[in-house]
Amino acid sequence: MSTPNTETRRKVVLTGWGAVTPLGLTADETWQAMLAGTSGIGTITCIEAGDLPTSLAGEVKGFDPKKYLAHKQVRRMDPYAQYAYAAAGEALAMAKLDIDEENGPRVGVLIGSGYGPMNSIAEHVGALNERGPRAVSPFAPVTGAIDSAAGELSLAYGIQGPSRAMSSACASGTDALGEAARWIRYGVVDAVLAGGAENILTRVDMAGSGNAKALSTRTDAPTEACRPFDEDRDGFVMAAGAGVLVLESEEHALARGATILAEVAGYASTSDAHHWTAPHPEGRGVRAAMRGALADAGLEPSDVDYINAHGTSTVANDRAELDSIRAVFGERAEQIPISSTKSMTGHMIGAAGAVEAMVSALAITTGIVPPTINCHRPIDPKVNFVPLTAQEHQVDVAMSNSFGFGGHNAVVVLRRQS
Repeated sequence: MSTPNTETRRKVVLTGWGAVTPLGLTADETWQAMLAGTSGIGTITCIEAGDLPTSLAGEVKGFDPKKYLAHKQVRRMDPYAQYAYAAAGEALAMAKLDIDEENGPRVGVLIGSGYGPMNSIAEHVGALNERGPRAVSPFAPVTGAIDSAAGELSLAYGIQGPSRAMSSACASGTDALGEAARWIRYGVVDAVLAGGAENILTRVDMAGSGNAKALSTRTDAPTEACRPFDEDRDGFVMAAGAGVLVLESEEHALARGATILAEVAGYASTSDAHHWTAPHPEGRGVRAAMRGALADAGLEPSDVDYINAHGTSTVANDRAELDSIRAVFGERAEQIPISSTKSMTGHMIGAAGAVEAMVSALAITTGIVPPTINCHRPIDPKVNFVPLTAQEHQVDVAMSNSFGFGGHNAVVVLRRQS
């Protein structure tokens, strides 16, 4: 479904956001840690990793679900859904959006996740195998569903518009934002809680990704393991977290006196149709997604002031993404900052795009671009990867890229509210 860039379509804006990441339990904690160039990566503690291909992870630290959830909710919710719930609460509070019987039917929720409640599924399977059918929780069909985060938010806040899950691997969070924006553009709803959440720090997922040679094995220096666009990169670092944003039509936001933070100006998604894990050699889908998002926003490459790159720190992805950026942006690629905040958070999979869209909006509102830490030997010295430390830049338009296994590509373009 495409949306023509016309004067008649509804403008979509951001009015709030929340985050739970390896860098902090709120959006502000996460942002301040990024500006300081802090790494949230360390030796994994939530599982036994001695026999796994790597022991590195970006874990959420100090999260107490009882601060956000009632006892029954905690019992039935996987950690990925708990993170989404906490981030959504922060986003709604920031937006000062109250949902009631009157406006509930005009509010939606769309939460993306690459893999969903993997921890809970593993627990239910373990209980069945070890103690038999009677040991399986009656909450298993709910806890083990990928729509559980969206469902819990709908129940808790009385959201009566569409409530959906979206899964497109590492592009899930960005796709959730883009599709939520389309709901608003087409008048389906006036506001949406949209974002992504993930917690797949399990032995199965760590073993599988490690055996695929996708994960960094720099275990002797965990905080230096994730090094996007650096010559010495050796793989990504699995991480957990959530990012949820409040999207509204401009008319709805202004009518209730909300503070508008940025505009969701453009979005596009494509598929490589090439390989399960490797990017297309010519970046066919990636380039089409970037060009499509710009076209949807009615903008040119020359209008973009910052790119939050997918930048996973894998050998193939970083080079392919940079080549694609050069193909789309030409000389502009050497004139604007391009950074990967995964260097600090690790790869939060389905949550990554949502958090990185929030970061892109913060670059617009603050005039500060977060760094790519550990980028000591950039793969292209002519490009400003914002190495090591944050930089001040005037950012009116920002692009956030997300590309996932299976050839999923999603790009969102944010613009300063005019």
